Amino acid sequence: MTATAPTRTKTMTMVAAINDALALALERDPAVHIFGEDVGVMGGVFRATDGLQARFGAERVFDTPLAEAGIIGMGIGMGLAGLKPVAEIQFAGFLYPALDQVLSHLGRYRHRTRSRYHVPMVVRAPYGGGVHTPEQHADSPEAILAHTPGVKVVIPSTPRDAKGLLLAAIEDPDPVFFFEAIKLYRSVKEEVPEGYYTTPLGKARVVTGGDDVTVIAYGGMVEVAARAAEAARAHGIGVEVLDLRTLVPLDTGTILESVAKTGRVVVVTEAPRTGGFHSEISATIAEEAIEHLQAPIVRVTGFDAPYPPFTSIEDVYRPNPVRVAKAIRQVMAY
Repeated sequence: MTATAPTRTKTMTMVAAINDALALALERDPAVHIFGEDVGVMGGVFRATDGLQARFGAERVFDTPLAEAGIIGMGIGMGLAGLKPVAEIQFAGFLYPALDQVLSHLGRYRHRTRSRYHVPMVVRAPYGGGVHTPEQHADSPEAILAHTPGVKVVIPSTPRDAKGLLLAAIEDPDPVFFFEAIKLYRSVKEEVPEGYYTTPLGKARVVTGGDDVTVIAYGGMVEVAARAAEAARAHGIGVEVLDLRTLVPLDTGTILESVAKTGRVVVVTEAPRTGGFHSEISATIAEEAIEHLQAPIVRVTGFDAPYPPFTSIEDVYRPNPVRVAKAIRQVMAY
């Protein structure tokens, strides 16, 4: 957090921390506008924007049609006009109709205008599984965005980080995709500083220290990794869990420092296996820290199939502590 972070705290869920951050941003800067499907009158499908329209008015917090390309396109225009748009895509899996706006326009304006124009836009979206949602409601498309030059990708795993990172994203002059793990919205609570503070983008968090294995995760998988690390410690294995917080920019320094210490790496994400961001992490380690590795890097991921809707098959598709613990034992066997 920033050095000026407030010292008083309040127990919050992640969704409450996000709501608090949005209210503070609206209060602090009249250029901030929030919009998306059902974010105004209803307060969002997960109530992340609950009460904001009543407090700040329908001109600054407003509903849009069910048109993701229109939501992103309008935000681009607002950003170029000097506003700070904060758009909600109701679920990250609904982002696909807007990819032309994202790939062709959103990330290119700074380069296209030689930095004369910026698009200080934040796109919030719930992502990931764990709550038995319908089809396309649990997708993890973060690798698509991370592969898009000109945009940043932020994925918090705690209420405290959700608030600080979201406020930092809104302050950022460039487009930021802010993915929020659905599973964590109300399942975790912690003490969150009251008032305005930011958590820097591009800085990973060491969740637990250890000397034997590095487990790298983000978002909803940090909780899974921490539970697997706890089980491993009971068997005398010291696991260092890293929460990346942001994929772009990526804190390679913290990753490489940990790998140099442990020599063994497990990377955990719930996205499909082929072409996921876990592969980018693995490649970075292989390129820059191969001399420290004492075992092959092991990835624990989803599968190369659409995320299964509704059913208990989800519990097989989504990585769990048992799968991560197995991977830890696998790298320790070398």
